[in-house]
Amino acid sequence: MTDTARVPRGRPLRLLRAVAYAVLPAELVLLVCLLAGVRMPGAVLLVGELLVAAVLVTEVTVFLRLLRRGLPARDALAELVPEAVLRLVGHELRLLAGLGRWVARRPHGVAGTDGVFPHARDQAALMYGFAFVCVVETVGMSYLLADWPVIHTVVLVLDVYTVLFVLGLHAASATRPHTLAGSTLRVRQAAHVDVRVPLDRIASVRRESLFSHERRDGELNLAVGSQTTVTVELTEPVDAPRLLGAPRPVRLIRLHADDPQALVRAVTRARTAPSPSPGPLPTA
Repeated sequence: MTDTARVPRGRPLRLLRAVAYAVLPAELVLLVCLLAGVRMPGAVLLVGELLVAAVLVTEVTVFLRLLRRGLPARDALAELVPEAVLRLVGHELRLLAGLGRWVARRPHGVAGTDGVFPHARDQAALMYGFAFVCVVETVGMSYLLADWPVIHTVVLVLDVYTVLFVLGLHAASATRPHTLAGSTLRVRQAAHVDVRVPLDRIASVRRESLFSHERRDGELNLAVGSQTTVTVELTEPVDAPRLLGAPRPVRLIRLHADDPQALVRAVTRARTAPSPSPGPLPTA
């Protein structure tokens, strides 16, 4: 029997997912109870840990078998974990990676590009202010909850994560600029928007400052500080997936750039560049 035939499909995978959805939240509830000082029978703790270990071992085993079958790692994970969960986890990891890149001054996806167009400058003051407010709130709540150690610990973890989340949003925007490479304009915002627009689908690109944006089907508005400065109209729609993966075809993109005129000039020049000369015809 081949590996392909032994890999669980359809109903077995759905059953494995259902068990995981039941066991892992139950483990989280058990952990919260323990942190709150609730006494749990030893048998309950033992059974809970054995179930979690069994689910994890089974999922790792199935994942490895899917890899041996030839599936890419992401596709193998998608067989075991819902796409929405993968996207949320990936978003959080990109935010944390953005913090590291921000400190190291290493922008993402700019190697080999023809143009790089930052877009985070006008939101910096707002994001720093928001982060400062979160820090003040963290200190205040830590003082107020000092007499309740369990609640203090939980709130402190949440508050620290909130500060990192806010800084990560700005870091992701600062390290993931819009880029132009070859025949593709790459439009990005923070860690959740990354759209590649072929230049041959661009009908027009112009500088246009707008401060109000109504939600409409077929439009993507990537405002920074409530403002967009460049409007790109397309001849054919491109897909700009939502955070959880739902498709979103768009034919008009409004975005922000620190230097909008430079982006408009670069895209216009790339769209109207003459085709390379074929060279002299070979002689007989």
